[in-house]
Amino acid sequence: MFFSFSKVLSPSAPINPVDKMQDFVISISKYARKSNPNFIVIPQNGEELAFTKADVSKKINANYLKAIDGFGIEELFYNETYKPNEYRIENLRKLKNQKPVFVSEYVTDDKLIPETIEKNSAEGFISFARNKDNYHYSIIPSKINNENQDNIEKLNQAKNFLYLINNSNYSSKKEFLTAIANTNYDVVFIDLFFNKAPFSSEEIKSIQTKANGSKRLIIAYMNIGAAEKYRYYWQKHWTINDPSWLKKKYDGYENEVWVEYWNQEWQDIIYGNDDSYTRKVIDAGFDGVYLDNVEAYYFLTND
Repeated sequence: MFFSFSKVLSPSAPINPVDKMQDFVISISKYARKSNPNFIVIPQNGEELAFTKADVSKKINANYLKAIDGFGIEELFYNETYKPNEYRIENLRKLKNQKPVFVSEYVTDDKLIPETIEKNSAEGFISFARNKDNYHYSIIPSKINNENQDNIEKLNQAKNFLYLINNSNYSSKKEFLTAIANTNYDVVFIDLFFNKAPFSSEEIKSIQTKANGSKRLIIAYMNIGAAEKYRYYWQKHWTINDPSWLKKKYDGYENEVWVEYWNQEWQDIIYGNDDSYTRKVIDAGFDGVYLDNVEAYYFLTND
């Protein structure tokens, strides 16, 4: 999803959701890096947050940029067919020399996959293409773009990535982990949980090596802008506005609710304590987090 935030709020607004999301991402990063100085943070979409007040005509927000390691982007050039978002492309051109850009494209015709690679490569972006059978990120494509034998110890060394946050196609943890272990992807995005059971540090370690013996990075998906009804933290009695920070239905995703993410109760769920989501990610030995729905700053203020 994408939108521009430049006209959402008046300057007199008492709470600025942009500032709050920038602060949230920065705080998650600082917390995680106390345990692991090399911990990777990648926000998905909301790339405008890299600029002061999310205004792309202003300077880059140095504190935000320092807190993250790359940008995750969905449907930049392709959404079913070729539909380039020139506004976003231009903004990412301003950022790509600062941090690597990872783009997930969606096509309904597999013949377009080579084009998705070509368009992104020309801009210096790292791309992953999914088709209609893989809309929900549940399949491992057989062909890897820029497959290599390099040791990948930093995000900016990566030449490809696998986006596999839906493990419903696999009957067991072992089957899922084996499928990943048998690939040579440089970076892999997966969920922290398999059937509500978190992966252990031993399990994550088992896939931090490519099939060819080289090192790679394993990144955990974490939704920070919307609460998910299937997560361990969700209480059966919760509904919109109860608790008060559950603010808005998430259209198209019935099991998610947009949250007032600057509320302390929500932030405590996400980071800052031993029972937080981020702590579980750290304890499981992941190399970093992939932060979804950072663009909640837009959806909370627009119908």
